[in-house]
Amino acid sequence: MATVPLGTAATYGVLANTAITNTGPTVVAGDLGVSPAGAVTGFPPGTVTGTIHLNDAAAAQAQTDLLNGYANALVRPVTATVATELGGTTLTPGVYNSLSGTFSLNGTLTLDAQGDPNAVFVFKTITTLITGATGNVNLINQAQSSNVFWQVGSSATLGAGSTIRGSILAFTSITATTGAIVDGRLLAIGAAVTLDSNAVTVPSLSTCSVVVQPVAGPVVVGQPTSVSAVVTCNGLPVVGGSVTFTGGAVPVTATTNAAGIATGSLTFNTAGPATITATVTAAGSGCACTGVVSAPLPITVTPQPSCLVVVQPVSGPVVVGQPTSVSAVVTCNGLPVVGGSVTFTGGAVPVTATTNAAGIATGSLTFNTAGPATITATVTAAGSGCACTGVVSAPLPITVTPQPSCLVVVQPVSGPVVVGQPTPVSAVVTCNGLPVVGGSVTFTGGAVPVTATTNAAGVATGSLTFNTAGPATITATVTAAGTACACTGVASAPLPITVTPATGPLSAAPACWHVNLPFPIPSLFAATLTAAVTPAQAGVTVTFFVSGLPVGTAVTNANGIATLNAGLSILQISASSYTATATVGGVPVQATNTLRPCFPPA
Repeated sequence: MATVPLGTAATYGVLANTAITNTGPTVVAGDLGVSPAGAVTGFPPGTVTGTIHLNDAAAAQAQTDLLNGYANALVRPVTATVATELGGTTLTPGVYNSLSGTFSLNGTLTLDAQGDPNAVFVFKTITTLITGATGNVNLINQAQSSNVFWQVGSSATLGAGSTIRGSILAFTSITATTGAIVDGRLLAIGAAVTLDSNAVTVPSLSTCSVVVQPVAGPVVVGQPTSVSAVVTCNGLPVVGGSVTFTGGAVPVTATTNAAGIATGSLTFNTAGPATITATVTAAGSGCACTGVVSAPLPITVTPQPSCLVVVQPVSGPVVVGQPTSVSAVVTCNGLPVVGGSVTFTGGAVPVTATTNAAGIATGSLTFNTAGPATITATVTAAGSGCACTGVVSAPLPITVTPQPSCLVVVQPVSGPVVVGQPTPVSAVVTCNGLPVVGGSVTFTGGAVPVTATTNAAGVATGSLTFNTAGPATITATVTAAGTACACTGVASAPLPITVTPATGPLSAAPACWHVNLPFPIPSLFAATLTAAVTPAQAGVTVTFFVSGLPVGTAVTNANGIATLNAGLSILQISASSYTATATVGGVPVQATNTLRPCFPPA
């Protein structure tokens, strides 16, 4: 965790806004200042080893830097919430507050840096910090008072004879009662600092820090690697410092910018583990920076990059005579190679494509022979940073399938086929097992051929009439241009049927379908289907069919009329007719009539 930056306020033992008053032989080892319009009284008898700044530019700048440091401490995330009373506790580095919003110190607070001289302790209060006469801060295991900060939301009061370590950043005022000792700073933003026979000692300001930043990206043998280091003096950037980076084949020197960052470039000639170290010369920085060396940054130097070409798996079937999309990824040490020329081979004619921003080249190959085959990609990629020219992928094995076939199957006829009565017929058309939509199907075998179009399920439905009783066949012939199958002219196997003589006086009435409102349950559409037996005969069971599928049965009444309220699917309403079948006097009969949309349809 970084120290709280105090800027120019770091040299002040005491800094106030409105006034600094002193009683007795107080000693301030550091600067003393007040700004913007305050007074300093009590010096002498008090003494100041540094400079007294009374409402001058230096004191104004120190107040500005103090406010920035206060804000920095204020917004730091809290590590833990501890008890209001700090006496008798031991804490490790971190940011602390209390549930009550205030801290008191009656006894000894031990701060344990755990062997880290740069360990930082921040104590945050919403209101006050109050120490008793026995209050004391004890530093162990290389804890430094320069790295201890008290951010006080209002005012701090130091009890007589107490010892505080660290810098108090109070939003309002600070009162140090008789004999209180401060190993740190008393810095008040909004009001006065009151002293009484105190000892205030500013911590050492000569802490220079040099940190090598992590390297971005891989470090490769023979390739320049950008390196940078941050140089700070007491947490503030050191500008214009000379930083020498070592660890590569040749050391390089750079100068820190306004943020205290120096950037250079090292080249490493050997693969394996290595370290980067930064040594600083920074005369006049306010810190003893000259000769300060960073901790070594461990890195791993990788060998020269290699070019890799990988053909991607082919999506979908590879079919004889049909273009197949092929792609390959080209990388240089794991990064995409852009603008590389890739030639795909394995098809009838090689094809060349260029890699995009993701290193992917995409082309199209056509294979003329069914069976096993391979696809290979060869790369030319000058200027990619890798020796890519001539690099060849591993072959990608594929299987080339024959041209897809078109299949037409006439569906079995539902119910008897009767001379002179329309018979619903349907056929399913598929291309390589998938439905062919919008294909034109012509049914033959009846008195007059009929043509219908396949729906989303590849089904075409029409109606044939047969004029002669006896055996017959139904055949479907398809025209389906643009389906990826050679469907035009494909004919089904003939479907054998038996045409029965026209017997029995059964008739069907025209019907219409409508939307089944208010809720389409159980069917989305409904229709009332009616058939009559002449002469009238009660008790005859009539079965109704729509689109070749049974939709229900009804029994004739005394007037010989059978009525069925049928639920229909979206597929069935595409039919233009329905059929009624019955057995009258031991003879099967059927009748067909129209099925249209009702108006209105609901």
